[in-house]
Amino acid sequence: MAKTATGNGAPRRKIGLALAGGGPLGGVYEIGAMIALNEALDGVDFQDVDVLVGVSAGALISALLANGISPEQMARAFIDPRPGDPQFSPMMFMKPAFGEYARRGLSIPRLFLKSTASYLRHPIRNGLLASYNALTQAIPTALFDNRPIERFLADLFSNRGCTDDFRQLERELYVVAVDLDTGQAVKFGAKGVDDVPISKAVQASTALPGLYPPVEINGRSFVDGGLKRTLHASVALDAGVDLLFCVNPIVPFDAELAPQTKDKRHAKLVEGGLPVVLSQTFRSIIHSRMRVGMSKYDTEYAKAKVVLFEPDRHDSKMFFASVFSYANRANVCQHAYQTTRRDLRLRREELEPVLEAHGISIRDEILEARGRHFSQALENSDEVRNIGLYKNRTTNSLSAALERLENWAAGR
Repeated sequence: MAKTATGNGAPRRKIGLALAGGGPLGGVYEIGAMIALNEALDGVDFQDVDVLVGVSAGALISALLANGISPEQMARAFIDPRPGDPQFSPMMFMKPAFGEYARRGLSIPRLFLKSTASYLRHPIRNGLLASYNALTQAIPTALFDNRPIERFLADLFSNRGCTDDFRQLERELYVVAVDLDTGQAVKFGAKGVDDVPISKAVQASTALPGLYPPVEINGRSFVDGGLKRTLHASVALDAGVDLLFCVNPIVPFDAELAPQTKDKRHAKLVEGGLPVVLSQTFRSIIHSRMRVGMSKYDTEYAKAKVVLFEPDRHDSKMFFASVFSYANRANVCQHAYQTTRRDLRLRREELEPVLEAHGISIRDEILEARGRHFSQALENSDEVRNIGLYKNRTTNSLSAALERLENWAAGR
C-alpha cells in the first residue's frame, strides 16, 4: 500500500501495532499498557494506527481497536462497565465444550468394536494396547468452548456502528491463526482470506489446543496463532510499517532477579509443581522464538523501527497470576499501566529520537506523575466520558443518561 501524502507533500509515515497472546490476563495487560502509551505519547492514538496485528488475546484487542474502540473504552467495558455497556463476562472463556464431549463420547462404541475386532483377528501380532489405541480418538480435543467470544464480537460489530468485515475497516487489520493440518500461519484480513468475519478469525486465533477446539473455516481447521509465533510483528512490517509498537504480556520468569517479597512465592520454581513448571517452559519457548525473530528485523527491515513493551523478567505479579484470572483485572491493568510508564521513563533517551522522527513526542508532565492511576486517564478521556464503548452516538447518549439516572437514584 502506498503511503499517503501529508499536507506539505511529504509521505506520511505508517505506524503499526502488534499485540501478542496471553489469555484474558494478557489482554487486560495490553489494555493497561496502551492506556499508558496513549496518555504519555503525543502524536499517536492506538485506535487510529495504520496497521494492527493480533494473535490470540491480542487478536481480540486488535479487532476492537480496528473498529475505533479505544483502550480507555475497553477498560470501562472490561473492568468498570456502566449501564448499557456490553457485558464482557469472564465466563466467555470458561464455558465447557459440551458439544465436543458429546461428539467424542458417541464415538466410543464404534471405536471399541473396531478395536476389539482388530485384536481378535490378530491378537498376537497386533497386541492389546496397539489394537485399542484407536480409543484415544474419543478423547475430547478441548475443555472449553470459545464460541461465546465469537458471538460477543459478532453482536458488538454488527449492531453498534462497527463492522465484522475486514474489507470495510478504515485501517489494516490482520488476525493470525495456524492451519492445524499444515502448521502454516494464516493472516486473516489479507487478500484471499479477508472475506472471513473478523469475529470468526478472532475465535480461531484464540483456539489454544487443549483448552479450545480447533475452529473450522472454509473446510479447514485453525488453532491459536501463538503456536507459530507469539507476536507476528513481521506481518505489520511486511505491510510497510515505518514504526511498529509491540506489546507482549508473556515473558519467562527469572527467580534470581525477583525481590524477596511474598510475590516471589518460591525459592525454586520446581516447588510450584507442574503448573509453574509448564508455565515457565511455555513462556521460555515462545519468548525465545520472539527474540530470534526480532533480532532479524534490523537487517530484514532496516528502514523500520520496532519498539517493544513487556513485563520485567522478575515480574512476580504477572508470572504467578493465572492467565485466566479475571477477578483482579483492575490490579493487572494498573500494574501494566505503571510498568509501561516506568519503561518509558527508563528508555526515554533511547526512544525520544525514534519517536520524534515519526512526529511523536513524550508528554513529560504525564510521565512524571508517579502516583498516577489508569482510572485518571479514563476520567480525563472525552471519548470515555462522552462517547462510551459504542460508536453509535445515540446508543452512547442513552448509556450516559442511564448512568446519570443511576447516580441520581443513589444520591451521588
